[in-house]
Amino acid sequence: MDTVTQIALGAAVGEATLGRKVGKRAMLWGGICGLFPDLDVLVPLGDAVKDFTYHRSASHSLFVLALLTPVFVWLILKIHPQTRIHLKKWGLLVYLAFATHVILDCCTVYGTQIFWPLHTPPVMWSTIFIIDPLYSIPLFVGVLAGLILSRKTGRGHTINAACLSLSTLYLLWCAGAKWHVENVAHASLRQQNITQQAVLTIPSPFNTLLWRVLVMDDKGYYEGYYSLFDKTDSIQLRQYPTDAGLLQGLEQHWPVKRLQWFTHGFYSVRQMENDIVMADLRMGSEPYYVFQFKVGELSNPHPIPTKSERVRMARGWDQLQKVWERIWRDLAI
Repeated sequence: MDTVTQIALGAAVGEATLGRKVGKRAMLWGGICGLFPDLDVLVPLGDAVKDFTYHRSASHSLFVLALLTPVFVWLILKIHPQTRIHLKKWGLLVYLAFATHVILDCCTVYGTQIFWPLHTPPVMWSTIFIIDPLYSIPLFVGVLAGLILSRKTGRGHTINAACLSLSTLYLLWCAGAKWHVENVAHASLRQQNITQQAVLTIPSPFNTLLWRVLVMDDKGYYEGYYSLFDKTDSIQLRQYPTDAGLLQGLEQHWPVKRLQWFTHGFYSVRQMENDIVMADLRMGSEPYYVFQFKVGELSNPHPIPTKSERVRMARGWDQLQKVWERIWRDLAI
């Protein structure tokens, strides 16, 4: 999820946990702890695939964050020794701010390695887009209320708790919408006799009304869209090829294996001039994918593995207008 929302979530959790006891300090430290896991982006690893796939790993591990919780509590009590009486509550606040950050990231499609250092696939529930105003705005309102309203009446604390609950209920709505879309997607695949290896449903930018459906098969992948307002349960899917043969000879190349693991198999391979490029199909849409990486070069007779480099592509800003037009299409008919 975007960093501003994560800070707001941490602050809201801090206020709900300890705001009545220590005042705005709870919101401050909740926001700091809500920000902390994302600071891993400030550590360059010298390789594009490493930078991409080690984000949301150690700093988002529930194990690592549990070990760091006493360290943060010690720091807080060093700065605010008069609040030592609330030591256990501070521990609860810190870990809740960490854990809610991690769980919210799991709701996106990027992938979060919550069990690092165990080599389990990143968790990607794909129920909410990385920026969703309907989730974030209630959090901002609650935090603002906690900051500006009088502590004596407790009104700000109550409004913050209500807004935090509202955002949480929205996450439940997102999960319900995804469940419905997945049922429609599988039914549509059966109707069209499409044999799939894997299916992924992804909310489109800034909303949970329009969903992108991504289907992998042994020849390539399909892409289609389904709006909750559609009057039909048949999803129009367009097939796109992938040239997996380009990876012959690169099967043990670390960036290739890492991307195959990190994307859960939702990737494409194609040739761009003399380069072999793998694209993460989960983020973006055809032909605009946010994360594409050069993993090798063509040669004779075998491809040459190279240090991975991110391939920058033009952004499909015009796609956003198409998203909103597609959401309401059937209602206008």
